[in-house]
Parts: sequence; C-alpha cells; structure tokens
Amino acid sequence: MASPGSWKGSAGHRLPQVTSATSSAPTTPFGEEPAGSGPDAEVGLEDISALLDEVVQNVGKVLYGKSDIVRLAVACLVAGGHLLVEDLPGVGKTTLAKALARSLGLEFRRVQFTADLLPSDVTGAMIYDRDRGQPVFRPGPVFSNVLLADELNRASPKAQSALLESMEERQVSMDGETFPLPSPFMVIATQNPFDAAGTYLLPHSQRDRFLLRVSIGYPSRENEDSLLVSGDSRHVVDMLPAVTDARGLELAAAAADGLYIDPAVRGYVLDLVEASRVHPDLSIGASPRAALATMRAAAAVAVTNGRPYVTPADIQAVAEPVLAHRLVVDAAAALGGVDASAVVAQIVRSVPVPVRPGARP
Repeated sequence: MASPGSWKGSAGHRLPQVTSATSSAPTTPFGEEPAGSGPDAEVGLEDISALLDEVVQNVGKVLYGKSDIVRLAVACLVAGGHLLVEDLPGVGKTTLAKALARSLGLEFRRVQFTADLLPSDVTGAMIYDRDRGQPVFRPGPVFSNVLLADELNRASPKAQSALLESMEERQVSMDGETFPLPSPFMVIATQNPFDAAGTYLLPHSQRDRFLLRVSIGYPSRENEDSLLVSGDSRHVVDMLPAVTDARGLELAAAAADGLYIDPAVRGYVLDLVEASRVHPDLSIGASPRAALATMRAAAAVAVTNGRPYVTPADIQAVAEPVLAHRLVVDAAAALGGVDASAVVAQIVRSVPVPVRPGARP
C-alpha cells in the first residue's frame, strides 16, 4: 500500500490522499478483525483526522474555548447531517456557522426566519421569463452548501416545512419538477429556547431531521476576556482561510462510511434505544432513525479521532446530542422538572457498556 500523504486540490487546499490498494484489516478493541471491511477502512485516516483538527482550530480562532462543540459540528457535517443550535442570542451561533463554512471552503447563506417568511423565500420560486416565454425556476438561498436558518422557530409552520424535503431528500420540488441541491448540503438552524413569545414549536418530524442538537453556552472568563481584547470578530470570520474544500469533506465522509462497527457496539446502541422506549419518564422513545443517526454520528466522531472503528465511548459522546431532541418527556415527568437530556444521561449510566474479552467490566 502506498504510504498516505497530502496533495493539493484544484483550489490549492490541502486534501488527504486516500489510496485504494489493499490493506490489512484493523484490529478492534474487542479482539476481532473485521471480516469483509473495505480497503478504505483504515487508509488515510491519520491525514483526514489531522485535516479535521485544522478545521476545528481554524474555527476556534473566532469561537473561543468551544472546541468540543466545533468538533461535534464538524462531525455532523462529515456524517451528512444537520445541526440544531439551541441557545441564547449572542453566544456565537452565527459565528459557528459562518466560520465552519469558511474553513471548509463552502458556500454559505443565511435566512432570517420571521413570522411573515414564505416557503418560496427559502426554496425559490417559478418566475415567468418574458424572453423565453415560459416560467423558469429561480433558486432560493437553500441552494447552498451551508444554510443558516436563523431563529427557525419564529417562522410559521408553513415556512418551517419548506426545509423538510431539502433536509431529507436533498432536493426541491416545484411545479412537478425536481431540483437537486448542491453537495455537500447542511442546515444549521438556531433557536432561543428561553423566549417563547412569537415562536412556533418545531414539530417532532422537523426535530427528527436534525442529526445533532447542541448548546454553545457562555464562554469561560478567560475566553471572554480574549474576546474583549480581539473586539468585534465579524470581520475576522470573513477573513478566515479555507483549510480544505468539498473534496476533503467528501473523503472524510467516505472514511466514516468505511469504519468497522463491532456487533457488540451495535448491540450497545440497540440497548440504549430500547431503554428509551420503556423509560417511565418518556412518552416517545428513540426511533429506528435515531439508532441510525447515533451510529452515523459516532462513526464521524471516530474519524475525527483517527480511529478505523467505533467504540462505546464514541456512542456515549453523541448520545445526548443525537437522542435528547428526538425524545418526548411524559407530561407528568415534565411538570416535575425532568428534561430529555437528563433522561438520556440516566440511560447512558444505567445501560451496561460492552467490554473487550477478558477485561473487567
């Protein structure tokens, strides 16, 4: 196998080289070699992980002290998912979206969701062209690589639903025609969970389309002091260099698809999902789509860590961001102050973790 290295893409960005020669199968922590794993399962992972680390560090130049959140956002994009950011105004939600798009050399667009927003303001519309004598499609801002749906819950349910097809099918249907979206495509939606005035709760079907839900939170005193020293960071975001481009992200996604997942790790996911379905504080547990999302997100996290297999620790790292927003807390439990995040944490603590053969539990 040719040794992995680096090369320049057409835009001059650094990309990891993934070779296609045969390679030995990686040994997993459970003492088995993954039978039938593809030749790309291990190739170039160190380069890909290093590249994703550069992206995290690049975003960290404008989002201080939030490398864990940035790493989850990068993993979400690698997994081909969408990100829901719930937090107070002014903590860096827009900065995260713009910096991520800039670091990956992706096209970024922003839509401010308001009560009077129309679906066509997001997806585009058919416009009559006098020269052609026929209607033509004018693409909306959804035709981008990274779409920031700012304050998604302030738009009407009709406007919110404009994103459903785009997020799931990666396309827009208009007047019997289908228009594919660019690849990659990611929606980063924000909402303020503490201000309910003039908002519309996201329906369960909409929340379920977000791979991860995260909260940025306040910075530490030291990081906030660094922010005060640097001043307004908006112009800094616009000047961030691109670490890679869509090709680099494509290679990272291919690496995540080729990771080995031990049956014991899959069983761990099934145990977590099953525990949510019978938990007394939940009226709706995790769906099969949630189980698939957990595996996808965990594989992307493993890629960021440069490992050719998924571990139970990867599952635990994504359990709350993947599952909490998909669960529905029972009304009586909600009155008692129980929230979905606490339930997921309790489930993770109670479900036994698979261990390698011969190791103590």
